[in-house]
Amino acid sequence: MDGPLSGLLVADFSRILAGPYATMLLADLGADVVKVEAPGGDDTRSWQPPIRDGVSTYYLAVNRNKRSIALDLKDSGDLAAAQELARRADILVENFRPGGLTRFGLDYETVAAGNPGLIYASISGFGSGPQGAALPGYDLIVQAISGLMSLTGDPDGEPFRAGISVFDVMAGLHATIGVLAALNVRHETGRGQRVEANLLSSALSGLVNQSSAYVAGGVVPHRMGNSHPSLFPYEPLPCADGDLIITAGNNGQFRKLVEVLGVPELADDPRFDRNEQRTANRAELRPLLVERLRTRTKLDWFSDIIAAGVPCGPINTVDGGIAFAADIGLDPVVTVGSIPTVRNPLTFSDSAASYRLPPPELDEHGAELRKWLTE
Repeated sequence: MDGPLSGLLVADFSRILAGPYATMLLADLGADVVKVEAPGGDDTRSWQPPIRDGVSTYYLAVNRNKRSIALDLKDSGDLAAAQELARRADILVENFRPGGLTRFGLDYETVAAGNPGLIYASISGFGSGPQGAALPGYDLIVQAISGLMSLTGDPDGEPFRAGISVFDVMAGLHATIGVLAALNVRHETGRGQRVEANLLSSALSGLVNQSSAYVAGGVVPHRMGNSHPSLFPYEPLPCADGDLIITAGNNGQFRKLVEVLGVPELADDPRFDRNEQRTANRAELRPLLVERLRTRTKLDWFSDIIAAGVPCGPINTVDGGIAFAADIGLDPVVTVGSIPTVRNPLTFSDSAASYRLPPPELDEHGAELRKWLTE
């Protein structure tokens, strides 16, 4: 196999989203990932619609480049195979409830005793401490508890969740970063270690400026719809036929924007000449920009504003987003077997992601893996 992680064996004891997303990223980069599933399969196999050829597209999204083996850990023979896989692995990823693998001898301390070079990555909802370990970790719950939902939606409306399981994805990314960092330490010392990620910590880190507003500034952020608390314009603005996102992130961009709009004098207006002033006086500035924008269509303005060097863009549906990525040469869809999937987002000058295996059927590689694990 090719790729920067070629030669590494990953025992994937995770399911749903955070763990499988992390292991798919490792697999894309060349690691040999063995997906261990309960006899009933990963829960997301039944999370449908939508489907493709009878298979959940949710499952398809995060399980390419893996081999599947179905093991019942309550069966002595299957448990022995799972333990042998863990003994041989370079990396083990799991997202059982903290402590859930201990009774099977698959906890970090037990496995590391026979495999001291193992990188053992655990993903949980709220950490492995005595209080957090008992809490079930679902992304929606963490969106609520972390404060994200309090920031999402209209100012006078109800809180909303994000359109994806954003903290599952974020925790998967953080786990992947932790695994790669631990591998670097292993190169120096020969020793593995345990890496832990949890959804709540990922959420609080991922809230970035919003969590910092409270931690560093003592300010509790609130819902502002599509407005930004610290920048203006940085939101959808209505044109003749719909909204266009316009983000003038500095004074130079704002000057270029108002020149394109035909109101250059606004850049020197003391109410709007600095970002702090534009943000404080957004109620006065917004209608002045909208008055000009409503004179033309959003795509007409898009062309001219982009040409002037000011970031902007239409609000697409997902199909439009993928089409736009294709139009600008990002080649966002790669077909693995007969399954179209979204391309790994990384590019390398000397290495490359590879797409070797479509998302596996349940226990598709079970026979060959069981034979290999007994050799």
